[in-house]
Amino acid sequence: MRAPRIGVVDSGGPPDAMTGARAFHPRGDGPARPDRLGHGSAVAAVLARAAPGAELLHAQVFDATPVTSADRVARAVEWLVPRADIILLSLGLATDRPVLRAACDRALAAGVCLVAAAPARAAGTCWPAAYPGVVAATGDARCDWDELSWLPGPVVGAWCGSPERGGRGMGGASLAAARVAGHLAAGFPGALADPAAWLAARCRFLGPERRRA
Repeated sequence: MRAPRIGVVDSGGPPDAMTGARAFHPRGDGPARPDRLGHGSAVAAVLARAAPGAELLHAQVFDATPVTSADRVARAVEWLVPRADIILLSLGLATDRPVLRAACDRALAAGVCLVAAAPARAAGTCWPAAYPGVVAATGDARCDWDELSWLPGPVVGAWCGSPERGGRGMGGASLAAARVAGHLAAGFPGALADPAAWLAARCRFLGPERRRA
C-alpha cells in the first residue's frame, strides 16, 4: 500500500522539503522558495509527527507575511488535485469567492479530501472551511494529541498545542487542521471513503466545551 500524499497550501517548508513545490503569486506561478513565514513549516511538522510515512507537497500561497488571496489559494488547490489524496488548508479567508468555491468543488468531485481551518464560533465564518464537503477543523483545549471532538457546524475539534513553535499567524485552528489531516492520513486509505463519518466515529467529545461559572 502506498503512502498518502498530502498537499499543503501554506507558506512552504524548510529548504530540504521543497522538492517539487510550487509557488502561486498574485500573477502567475513558479518555483517555490523555502518558507519565510514559519507557518507552513510548523504545519508540516505536525503532519510528519502524525503520519510519518506521508508524502508532503507544498503549494506556496504566502510569502513573508500571512496575506494571500482566494485566487492564489484556488490555483494552488487546482494544481494539487491530481497530485494529492488530502489537501490541507491551514488558513481561512473572510469572504466567499466563486473562484475558490469552484476549485474546492472540483477537488471534492475528483475524490480529494479537503481539510481547512475554522475559527472559533465567535470569530464568524471563513472559507474554504465553510464549503459543503470540506472538513472544517478547529482547536479544542480538551483534546490531547490522539483525541478529537465533534462540534456544531459540523466542525472537528483537535489538539492545538504548539511544540513546533510556529511563526506569525499560527493559531489553534491552523495546528488543529494539520492534526485532523494527520488523523486522516494515518487512516489512509479507508479514512478517505467518508472522512466526516470516519472522524465522527473517533471523537471522544460531543458538543462544545462547557465552562463552569
